[in-house]
Amino acid sequence: MEVINTKIGDHFIQIICKSKVLLKMLQKNFQTNICFKQPDLVIEINDGYGVSFIDYQVKITKGNNQIQYCRADYLIEINSDYKSATISVFNELALKHALMNLYSAFIVYHNWGLLIHSSCVMENGKAHIFSGHSGAGKSTAAKLSFPRMLLSDEATIVKINSGNVEVYNSPFRSELEAEPFEGTVTLESIQIIYQALQNDRTKLPMADALINLMDKVFFWPHSQDEIKTILNLLTKLVKNVSVYDLNFQKNNTFWKLIS
Repeated sequence: MEVINTKIGDHFIQIICKSKVLLKMLQKNFQTNICFKQPDLVIEINDGYGVSFIDYQVKITKGNNQIQYCRADYLIEINSDYKSATISVFNELALKHALMNLYSAFIVYHNWGLLIHSSCVMENGKAHIFSGHSGAGKSTAAKLSFPRMLLSDEATIVKINSGNVEVYNSPFRSELEAEPFEGTVTLESIQIIYQALQNDRTKLPMADALINLMDKVFFWPHSQDEIKTILNLLTKLVKNVSVYDLNFQKNNTFWKLIS
């Protein structure tokens, strides 16, 4: 059994892991040996659960002061106060998805922010998100943005206040690694991306931006209150950050429309 003290966003998290294989994955993707007095969330991780990935369907149940998120390859059991959780998984992929599910639920519960399915790149001290449907080119846009600093290639951590929106370096990675980055970056823009023959960027009205972003949030709601919280957070997001449709060629020339 190993204990990892890490930090995701603003949150201090203690992870207790009994599997050497899963521990290696955690040590590769998450900061370790972060010093803090009291964790915001304690997670116990076990292996040997379920079967290999089948689909993204998550079943949610509530009872006995506990919420369960169950997928074929993982089970999350979290106390209703969101202070402690147990994750049981089949393999490393299941663990990554389970941690994303749990952290997304945690930050929505605290009305702190959202985990958005996207890549995110920093230029001149500002962050720019690239989101879209599966296969739209989020990772492609991230690769084409080199040597700009990569903050995420799959799930962007977005902190949303009434007057400010910030992005953090994300440990939830798909395939691209990046240099370590501490602190936050102000979010300057969000691109809903489409691969095309010509580059074109059009600003979306706030109502259209909100609709386009609703299915880009990593979240499985179990109550109407959670849905309301997500909508309120998205409303604050589109009021503070411009959202665009971006048609882009498969090269780095689209950055001329952003910079």
